[in-house]
Amino acid sequence: MAIELTNHEARVIGCLLEKEVTTPEQYPLTLNSLTTAANQKSNRDPVLSLTEAEVLDTVELLKGKRLISDVEGFGSRVTKYQHRFCNTEFGSLQFSEQEKGIICVMLLRGPQTPGELRTRTNRLCEFSDVRDVESVLAKMIEKGHIAQLPREPGKRESRYVHLFGSETPEVVAEPSVVSSAADTGLTARVEALEAEVAELKELVNELLGNNQ
Repeated sequence: MAIELTNHEARVIGCLLEKEVTTPEQYPLTLNSLTTAANQKSNRDPVLSLTEAEVLDTVELLKGKRLISDVEGFGSRVTKYQHRFCNTEFGSLQFSEQEKGIICVMLLRGPQTPGELRTRTNRLCEFSDVRDVESVLAKMIEKGHIAQLPREPGKRESRYVHLFGSETPEVVAEPSVVSSAADTGLTARVEALEAEVAELKELVNELLGNNQ
């Protein structure tokens, strides 16, 4: 079953993925901690102002999708929450540390360039350089987890986006598709030019015949 997340659901899952790595001593998260994480002013785009009630509603929706579970105990009577999004026994979605870091940051901050991803995942995983990021991105595209967006005017790098959102973004077509479309267009233009040349030849021949 394909995973489709609303913007609020993506934010909640992203927060759980992030805190699982960066603050393992506080994970799973209470509703209060999850709300605070969702509304962080740093490392979030856009910055949100969700109430605990809104976060709880989102949690309940994710529980219905079997992407979050309640956890009781841990020395506290307060209910805590953990994700079942990936790398668990409950689902087939398995990521490497680098792939998980990329998805986490995309869920929290939206589309990003390889350079941005390398910088913003530094607390979650390690990349030796931007080429290392691009290599992982290429593998994730093949698996159907992310896509490359069209390059924006004046930008040197293309941005990449996760495909777990409820809306499918406009993505860059596969090179073979682009090449095929270009070839088809070029062939049509050549055929049109050849037809025009043939018509001009006939016209010239007619004029020359009339002048003789």
